[in-house]
Amino acid sequence: MTTTHTPSSSASLTVTHVLAELLERLEHSQEPVGPEQYLSVVNHLVEAFGEAPAGAELGALLDTHPAAAELYENMNYQYAGLCRSPLETSLSAEQQARQVIERAMRSSNKGTPYGQS
Repeated sequence: MTTTHTPSSSASLTVTHVLAELLERLEHSQEPVGPEQYLSVVNHLVEAFGEAPAGAELGALLDTHPAAAELYENMNYQYAGLCRSPLETSLSAEQQARQVIERAMRSSNKGTPYGQS
């Protein structure tokens, strides 16, 4: 009979925390980071998130590690959208994008009816 060893939630969060710290360092590194190294850390963190229990401890980790929080949010986008992004920031970005698009449309259509060149 074989048994599988499942890491405790504390151990799982410890690994997740270490990887989140490493990702933050890579994100803010003054030295160039190789794409293989970056991808390796991201892939390991994705696996760690898959094993980490949801809850207050994970939330606290994500609150203090923005790069990891963005990765976590992207992993769960199909279920919760951008649930960790502040609503005001998201709304402001959407409004700014609309204004830029409208300005671009007006400047490209000056003197020419829409669709004619």
